[in-house]
Amino acid sequence: MRSHRLDFVQFTYNLLDREVEERLLPLAAERGMAVLVNRTFQEGALLRRLERHPLPPWAAEIECASWAQFALKFAISHPAVTCAIPATRRVDHVRENMAAARGRMPDEAMRRRMAAHVAGL
Repeated sequence: MRSHRLDFVQFTYNLLDREVEERLLPLAAERGMAVLVNRTFQEGALLRRLERHPLPPWAAEIECASWAQFALKFAISHPAVTCAIPATRRVDHVRENMAAARGRMPDEAMRRRMAAHVAGL
């Protein structure tokens, strides 16, 4: 990424897999590279883990009605992220995921709150 002019890069990024926040996302932003993020739901494992818990009431502040929207808003609201690939197969899930693109997006403070909440579950 430092030595080649790349149009885009793709990383795994989600509420639990956040290592790319340290070097890769800032570098991509600095170099003007588009960023695609995959495994936003950890192939469903993240949502299965979260579904045992109620969505925090404060998720309504960013207009989230489901854990899927919560996880997607976290990923797509990072300033360096261009696009998320949630790997959805079902039409009802596509509709639910598309709702994450509407409404208020989390700012940096809310993103920290979201990650801390999920890490604590």
